[in-house]
Amino acid sequence: MATQTHFCTGPLAFPLIFVLIAAFVPVRASADQTKTVEFNVKPGGVVHSFSEGIREYECSFTYASQGGTNEQWLMSVGLSDDDRLFSCSVWRPQGKSYLFFTQFKAELKGTKIEYANAYSQSAAAGQSDVPLKPEEFTVGDSTVTHTEGKFSAQLSKLTAIARTKHDEL
Repeated sequence: MATQTHFCTGPLAFPLIFVLIAAFVPVRASADQTKTVEFNVKPGGVVHSFSEGIREYECSFTYASQGGTNEQWLMSVGLSDDDRLFSCSVWRPQGKSYLFFTQFKAELKGTKIEYANAYSQSAAAGQSDVPLKPEEFTVGDSTVTHTEGKFSAQLSKLTAIARTKHDEL
């Protein structure tokens, strides 16, 4: 099982994550190895999924939510220049979601998660990230998911950094 670490990242989580990683691992990410795309998070209690990837690595965000109307969210994915790290961040740029999430799951395909965290509020308009309690979500080898019966239904951001299964020959 991957370990959880709690630290704050801003709404531009992907670039900050790579800066933090660079302090520990000498990697760089070029512009053609990063993507940020917008998508709608839809209420109604129906399970929805959104995916984005780079090369053979993919991040899928699957959720069900209630209340309100559609919200605009962002997903950033990136691959380090040495192809050893893949990251995925999903967040609401306005900081706090007004939807109630009944479930969520992020899956990073082709990787093993090294770090992940989920937040009830993301940094925006002078506000700080507010992490979920550790018992509200579970980090597996390739997934981050809500913990049934412990998740408080508030989600505004999710981040994960994973090692790829890239091997040098």
